[in-house]
Amino acid sequence: MTGRGLKTALGLGVAASAVAFASPAIAQDAEVAVASAEQDGDVIIVTARRQNERLQDVPASVSVLTADALAKTGADNAEDFVQLTPGVTIVTGTAEAGDTQVNIRGINGARDAESSIALVVDGILKTNTAQLNQTQGTLRQVEILKGPQGALYGRNAAAGAIVLSTLKPGDYFEGGAKLSYANHDTIEATGHVAGPIGENLGFVLSGYYRTTDGFYRNIFLDKNNVDNQEIWTVDGRVVADLGPATELDVKARYSQLRGSSINFNASFHLPQFAAFNPAFYEDVNKHEFRYYGNIDPSNDQDSFDVSAKVEHDFGSTMLTAWALYSDVDQSLVADGTSADFARYIGAADPSGLAAVNACFASTADLTGFPVNQPGFIGQIPVPFLFAPATGSTFGPYSPTTCDGTQYQMRNQTDISGEVRLASNDGGPLSWQVGAYYLNIDRETAVTLGADTGAGVIEGIYNPPDSANPSSLVLADAFKTDVYAAFGNVEYDFGTVTAGLALRYDIEDRKSRSLVPTATDPFTGGPINPGQAFGALSPQSAKFKQLQPKVSLSWEPTPDINVYANWGIGFKSGGFNNQGSQALIDANFNDGVTPGTINANVTVEDQYDKEVSSAFEAGVKGQFANGRITFDLAGYYTTIDDMQFFEFFVGSYGLLRVVSNIDKVEVMGAEFNLSAEVVEGWKFYGAFNVTDSEIKENSSRPYTVGNKSPYTADYTINLGTEIDTPVNDSTDLIVRADYRITGPTWFHSVQDQERPTIFSGLIPISAVNFLPADFGNARYDVARRDAFGILNVRAGLEFGNFSIFAFGENILGEDYISEAIPAIEFGGSFISPGARQLYGVELGVKF
Repeated sequence: MTGRGLKTALGLGVAASAVAFASPAIAQDAEVAVASAEQDGDVIIVTARRQNERLQDVPASVSVLTADALAKTGADNAEDFVQLTPGVTIVTGTAEAGDTQVNIRGINGARDAESSIALVVDGILKTNTAQLNQTQGTLRQVEILKGPQGALYGRNAAAGAIVLSTLKPGDYFEGGAKLSYANHDTIEATGHVAGPIGENLGFVLSGYYRTTDGFYRNIFLDKNNVDNQEIWTVDGRVVADLGPATELDVKARYSQLRGSSINFNASFHLPQFAAFNPAFYEDVNKHEFRYYGNIDPSNDQDSFDVSAKVEHDFGSTMLTAWALYSDVDQSLVADGTSADFARYIGAADPSGLAAVNACFASTADLTGFPVNQPGFIGQIPVPFLFAPATGSTFGPYSPTTCDGTQYQMRNQTDISGEVRLASNDGGPLSWQVGAYYLNIDRETAVTLGADTGAGVIEGIYNPPDSANPSSLVLADAFKTDVYAAFGNVEYDFGTVTAGLALRYDIEDRKSRSLVPTATDPFTGGPINPGQAFGALSPQSAKFKQLQPKVSLSWEPTPDINVYANWGIGFKSGGFNNQGSQALIDANFNDGVTPGTINANVTVEDQYDKEVSSAFEAGVKGQFANGRITFDLAGYYTTIDDMQFFEFFVGSYGLLRVVSNIDKVEVMGAEFNLSAEVVEGWKFYGAFNVTDSEIKENSSRPYTVGNKSPYTADYTINLGTEIDTPVNDSTDLIVRADYRITGPTWFHSVQDQERPTIFSGLIPISAVNFLPADFGNARYDVARRDAFGILNVRAGLEFGNFSIFAFGENILGEDYISEAIPAIEFGGSFISPGARQLYGVELGVKF
């Protein structure tokens, strides 16, 4: 048995024997809002549905991390929260820092589309996906809701919501700071101070800093420029009582990130090519990551937002109104992917000769350089299919200049606001009504350029006579106006509570192309191949949806809650970069022109809205005076037009699009149980199993019957926590968390064999004696295997000081974070998961 298999088997064995325990940090289920959640002894209090109530009493699923659990686990961002939550997985930071997809119970957020989860911070909805994995001030509680939450939490809460509560100023000054150091020169520091600054006026000021060299080093450039990163953030908050019944809450934050990007290697899945070299048919889980791109990658992200919220208590009703301004600018520079398709070995325009000459010269200089198998650098940059003796197989991100460069940009400004009026009398009937508005201005671009050896010029378009001439430009400006009205009502009949919530959204979307009228100096065609099929004209569409949610709960005793709920989730449709559909049809659905294939794939310039219908039923409770808690839930969800990210690589360069999977069915179950065996010593565990199936898929009809992409078959959370005094002034704290994530597919194509670009090239190549299907790919090796991650923290708290040692992934598990199959390319772009990290942390509070 392999080391990976042994670790997974041991983890499953532990799960089987310890499933009787569940996390106190993932204590129970509930459907909650945000605001100032607090913990009352051992009873977790949340502002569920905009009112304070016990987590035990709320009829739906949520996982909660209290302030105590946040401190003991060291969790401070979405990746940490998800690691502690059953049924939820995350992929983040593989391409760039703002690239985050959270999957909750089979519903995933697609790249380049909107997120499938709402991020709510202190009652304010943030809509930019780039902010999902950022730190958000001094956290006091985290709640992860599962299932459609749009009726209560608003836009994009199709899969659920992450609800954060941060520190509010009190009547006394307080503060704290932490500093940690870990291997790979990883330094993290946080600090905050809060208190009154006058009568009825208080403030919170906090800061965050992190820097790391990362786990990997660029072999060719001999630099830590693969996954290195530096981040700093400042958060400020001022809360003022404007009268006995009115509160003003103003927040501002600025965050800056500088680091690397495109943390990928390529893995080929060509089984018949494996007769020449087994590495042509590689299991993504067995890939050895090596980096050697000649372009120094970078990722810049600057975030600023400011918000104001007013609450006024009329006695029987509460008025809440807020407004938010958010501006996130991000860009990346990286090596290109085009070397294997000979894009830069010939020029239609003499101005492209500098790049052609650089490509041939760098190949000659690097002949024999040890790139990842099955790649090799021959004497010339001609693909080996056309020059078997002297040609090359580069793969993407090679040390030569032949793969060119890429520049990506995504700048987004949001202005949003909400007004809400809710009952506040504490009677059996509770209700709320409100309205919401959002304006989004977004510009996105992907520009490929030729590498002349003079570096990268950051911009949407560089002319042919520049040092970095553009060869492909995909760029659009998007404008979105969102209007919504919502309301809900709930009545407590005693032991039975029933609720109904409704929300109606209208999203008015427009796009216009930013691509100039220009020529690709290497093909002689337009700079955007889609322009060959017609003008890139402005587009517009409206997407509308009613989102109801019904809930029912029965409490036969104060310690037992039997509940059920049903709701509709909605995520707006949108636009791909214009020309995408024509480009894919010409390159992958031709099948007649020599060198082409018929891939039978359909992608449109406009993708449809995603609508889900989710039902959940469960029971939860506690006994032994709350020392043992349990939660069992089952769920069934259908998703119509699930939005899904596709990546196409070819002789034109690369293309990122969003497509729709017509219908997906998901069902599953979760079980949680926690026990405090003796005072100060707790055990916990949680288990989720999810079964998913693609029922219809007109984009790729042959994928019907496959699993929902990015959905783990199961997750298991196990652990223990010790919090006990050593003497009168010192406490010992030990926390261990073990998370097993089950097998995961990242594409709708799974066990199928499909034609690739190589299938089209073989008949016109120097090896034309081989059958065309010799170049077909098979993707059964593109599934991520199950893996287990063990994190441990142990230390002492004495007075106002603390010292902890910590280890992340202490078993040294090698796993992949993501595999993005490029089906017609014949392989996957894979990124590694976090490796072993261990260090020490010092803390002080006052």
